[in-house]
Amino acid sequence: MKSPSRFGRRRVAVCVGMILGLVAFIAFPDRAKACACGCGVFEVGSGLMRPIQVGGFASFEYDYMNQNQNWSGTSKAPAEDNDDKQIRTNFYNANFQYMFNTKWGVLANVPVWNRYFLTADDGELAAYHYTSLGDIRLTGVYSGFSEDMCTGVTFGLKLPTGDYTYPGPDRDNQIGTGSVNSLVGGYHQGSLTRDNSWAWFAQVLWDNALTWRNGYRPGDEVDLAAGVYFNAGQLSSKSSIAPVLTVLFSQRWRDTGDEADPDNTGFTRVLIAPAIQFTYSDIQVFAQVGFPVYQNMNGNQLVSKEYYKFSIGYSF
Repeated sequence: MKSPSRFGRRRVAVCVGMILGLVAFIAFPDRAKACACGCGVFEVGSGLMRPIQVGGFASFEYDYMNQNQNWSGTSKAPAEDNDDKQIRTNFYNANFQYMFNTKWGVLANVPVWNRYFLTADDGELAAYHYTSLGDIRLTGVYSGFSEDMCTGVTFGLKLPTGDYTYPGPDRDNQIGTGSVNSLVGGYHQGSLTRDNSWAWFAQVLWDNALTWRNGYRPGDEVDLAAGVYFNAGQLSSKSSIAPVLTVLFSQRWRDTGDEADPDNTGFTRVLIAPAIQFTYSDIQVFAQVGFPVYQNMNGNQLVSKEYYKFSIGYSF
């Protein structure tokens, strides 16, 4: 068998680095009682779950978001215009990927959310603190467009496993949506320089609710991530460190149904997210913080000033 060329091996290495770099946030009338969860910001660019090699990969991911700023349209709004005052969420995710070959694989995401919710109820502040299994995601991946696996499509379902009946919070503030959602996306990576030290990546995901549950349908959401990756931070034969910069765009449409609040749901948002990635042998560690640079919220919704992500994964 003809051995791969040096350029070919280098290209595969660059693709691996860019795929890991996709752990971006890879893209948040009457007195309102609504907020924008904006959780799709964590569902785009889950790079440690992108195809790296044939075989398995497992990771743990922790995300954090503290929504405590009322926002209306493209600017801050008075806190008294929104009955909801704070939503602080810790996201814990167990992820698993298995590539049967260089073309086909499966992905699974099992989330657990811990949420603190502070709202005004008949003029009195009421606090809720609840934890639940979130909506599990099962996804297939096809990466057979090229031998280096740098281009692929994903397709799957989000299952209604999360709790959507916790007493107190409105449906848009619940951990689960109660709906079955289709998940369709794609990704691509490429080189920016001849020596492949700089690379770029892009990813898109469409989240579409296929079913209603108890008078509620979450709005569709499209998340896009694009960024650059510096692929020349070799520390040793087994370890490397690299900076990643990602820009994320999210478009969510209004919720619908008798139990929905369409006047105060749906948004357009752009974030910039710097990150650092460390790799040692089969272990990958990623840390990132994202900052909104543009937000256009329908009605009055709570937003976060920053978004945090940390993940650690192991290939086997």
